[in-house]
Amino acid sequence: MAAELVKRVQGTAEQKKLQVMVGDFLEADLPYFDVCVSNTPYQISSPLTFKLLRHRPMFRTAILMFQREFAMRLVARPGDELYCRLSVNVQLLAKVTHIMKISRNSFKPPPQVESSVVRMEPINPPPPVDFDEWDGMVRILFSRKNKTAAACFKASGVYEMLEKNYRTVCSMRGTAVPADLNVRAAVEGLLESSGFGDMRAAKMDIDDFLKLLVLFNEAGFHFS
Repeated sequence: MAAELVKRVQGTAEQKKLQVMVGDFLEADLPYFDVCVSNTPYQISSPLTFKLLRHRPMFRTAILMFQREFAMRLVARPGDELYCRLSVNVQLLAKVTHIMKISRNSFKPPPQVESSVVRMEPINPPPPVDFDEWDGMVRILFSRKNKTAAACFKASGVYEMLEKNYRTVCSMRGTAVPADLNVRAAVEGLLESSGFGDMRAAKMDIDDFLKLLVLFNEAGFHFS
């Protein structure tokens, strides 16, 4: 395909405007670009999306075709059945809109799935959030998205992880760990006093997650 494309522009005015890169998208060092248009390999939809959104300098817009269900997760809103961790993580970084549906009958031979085209426009400047820490918190809350936040934090290993991170941060900052540190009581108190304890990830929006992350950070708790 690449060879045919190069052949078609040889000797034309477009030849100097075309640069062809052949390789694995996930491994390649991307050059500067303003617009991306992709007939996406569906098996790498998620890593491709986040590689684009974390690319710097930021691009202006991307028009991408995905499997229908993946595309619907990208644009899902709080309360939607498909609203999930993917929805929240992508919408933190970009405005995503659904452009059109593509029938499987548009392809020969027809694939087993339906497709959709979406537009992604990165939020510029991006929110001042450590994405890995953000994702760490969101992962906990969406482990059981219809359960309360308080119930999600009681899952196995969560309190242990928060205490380990708390002690690590104290060590890095040269501050003493409180002798009476009780992570479980502190987290439960934080969730109850803020009103987030009874909220469910399935109904929380981006601002809710941001506020909750700030509350945890201000109390000395981190997720990465």
